[in-house]
Amino acid sequence: MSVACGLECVFCVGFSRWAWKRCTHVGSDDSATWAAATPEEFEPIPRICRVILAVYEPDLRNPKVSPSIGKFDLNPDWVIKRVTYEKTQGRSPPYIVYVDHDHREIVLAIRGLNLAKESDYKILLNNKLGQKMLGGGYVHHGLLESAVWVLNQESETLRGLWEENGREYDLVFAGHSLGSGVAALMAVLVVNTPAMIGGVPRSKIRCFALAPARCMSLNLAVKYADVIFSVILQDDFLPRTATPLEDIFKSIFCLPCLLFLVCLRDTFIPEGRKLRDPRRLYAPGRIYHIVERKFCRCGRFPPEVRTAIPVDGRFEHIVLSSNATSDHAILWIERESEKALQEMREKSAETVVTKAPKEKRMERLNTLEKEHKDALERAVSLNIPHAVSAAEEEEEEEEEECNNAEASEPKSKKKNWDEVVEKLFHRSNSGELVLNENVDGTDR
Repeated sequence: MSVACGLECVFCVGFSRWAWKRCTHVGSDDSATWAAATPEEFEPIPRICRVILAVYEPDLRNPKVSPSIGKFDLNPDWVIKRVTYEKTQGRSPPYIVYVDHDHREIVLAIRGLNLAKESDYKILLNNKLGQKMLGGGYVHHGLLESAVWVLNQESETLRGLWEENGREYDLVFAGHSLGSGVAALMAVLVVNTPAMIGGVPRSKIRCFALAPARCMSLNLAVKYADVIFSVILQDDFLPRTATPLEDIFKSIFCLPCLLFLVCLRDTFIPEGRKLRDPRRLYAPGRIYHIVERKFCRCGRFPPEVRTAIPVDGRFEHIVLSSNATSDHAILWIERESEKALQEMREKSAETVVTKAPKEKRMERLNTLEKEHKDALERAVSLNIPHAVSAAEEEEEEEEEECNNAEASEPKSKKKNWDEVVEKLFHRSNSGELVLNENVDGTDR
């Protein structure tokens, strides 16, 4: 009897401790040790939010919803192409192609999940754990197919716009929620196959994933942190939910129940086991975390932005918060990112300037580059499957640059992106796709 009572006490204490830790875990805890972002590096994000919001507006001259700054700061005449659900035929969410001459960018922006569209669910459901590999890691199969379809449709448009503008503009892929996964995988494909977009160098390719879906394995998320930038607002549930996307949206109407069960399950999975699972998907790239609420404090505080390339502890815990779903909304992300940018600019103006702006920017660029190398080495030290060291990554980038000249030459036979993906892999005896290690650079 005494033994049973003792075990019961231990169980009650253990459960109480777990419940306390889970209930007091707030979104800001995930980035408590991260460095603050600078206004220069964060500046594009509110603007990119508004480009994504423009996908929802059939007429930018008479918008139905206004962003936080009162009106869209986009020129409707610079929208080159608008693709709706009728044109995508369910293969991709709607998107626009926009040339921002003020900031010298060519932007392909993709909207988020439409709960009323069956085709969006089909993209999410088209995946099984460990079904698809890309560039040495695992990716979401349905999102990759959607990314390939969009690139097949728009490669020539993007190539033409880049060449028309002197091959000097940046190529930007942007998306929210479902669209963020598509945009991130498009960026990975273009970085690996510059031939298909006229040889755009890696330094001119960027991707902004807002409220990102977990769409790639950890080694890829770290490897492309110099290209892909994820933006997460405080308690957003999607980047923290390791449960497959298809299971999340099957349970969307009982999401609180699902989140609680995920919390309970993840308690009993060791951190090392999670990191060593190559099929486990993560939010891609460098992460910018917008924090605006504090524990046991009411209301919203002036938002601050923290940034890092985390390897372990990469948003692994669900936050039991009433804002877990509202923080996923693109309108809230645009508002809070704009507020955060203004806060950073005000603080920067108050700071005593001891260095020239150009010198300060170069110092920050060097810091970002060092953080990327440190993250690559950290992934190798933790034995993350398929992780590459900073030296190996530099060798790969040099090889890509050497092949850019050949990549930009016209080919006698036009390829599509399906062929590119197939050339990156071969099928094993079991029928699985395996990465080809010795692929010619022009086909990469």
